[in-house]
Amino acid sequence: MQKYFMNFSKYRYLLKQLVINDIKIKYRRSILGVIWSVLQPLMMMIVLTIVFASLFKSNIPHFAVYVLTGRIIWDLFSSGTIMAMDSVVGNASLIKKVYIPKYIFPLSKCFSSLVNTVFALVALVIVAIVNGGVKFTPNLFLIPIPLFYTFLFGVGLSFILSAYTVFFRDLKYLYEVLLTAWMYFTPQFFPMSIIPDNLKIVFELNPLYYTLQMFRDVVMYGVTPTLQQHLICASIGVVTLIIGLLVFRRKQDDFILYI
Repeated sequence: MQKYFMNFSKYRYLLKQLVINDIKIKYRRSILGVIWSVLQPLMMMIVLTIVFASLFKSNIPHFAVYVLTGRIIWDLFSSGTIMAMDSVVGNASLIKKVYIPKYIFPLSKCFSSLVNTVFALVALVIVAIVNGGVKFTPNLFLIPIPLFYTFLFGVGLSFILSAYTVFFRDLKYLYEVLLTAWMYFTPQFFPMSIIPDNLKIVFELNPLYYTLQMFRDVVMYGVTPTLQQHLICASIGVVTLIIGLLVFRRKQDDFILYI
């Protein structure tokens, strides 16, 4: 484990360049550029608000903010893990030529997703001002905490997914299906109060349920996260990260045979 941290310090500039390159490629030849990182969550929020708040008559107060907080946590996790899956395979030519810690590649994708999330927070500020529903309290400075816990969980899972995708290329298609189901078991645009008691345990087994709840508590209700919330979210993130690192370390020596 110490070796990972030493390599991280040694190759942090490479990591930075990979993240910058991801951002440049994403918005290359785009007229609006990084503004899309603000517009995309705004447009998704508008669609979901029209569908659920208007057509389905949702009675959640400040529904637009409610939806956007859910999308920010979900997009941070899902986009990072999706991009990370092909990160090792996609850099096969570079890996074959020079020595680079291979975990840098999935990690860079997660950091790219985190940067996009920072832009998405601008959309949240805009919606909060227009729609209301956000208590401007000192607790807003706690926003990075649930984002960090989500990031840790995403990084750990990204290590596992990127490692096994080298050997099983179909895994990315299976994961996309899993993500679709996972999205509906994450209360992004509906309250937990509508879930039958016998199904709530399924939602509570979802790791994102806890970071999302913490994020909403901080943003919408100005509530300081409890020690229990921190312990649950931190445990999920750290344990997943450790497992991910161990799996990646075990598999990485065989990557060269399959990429």
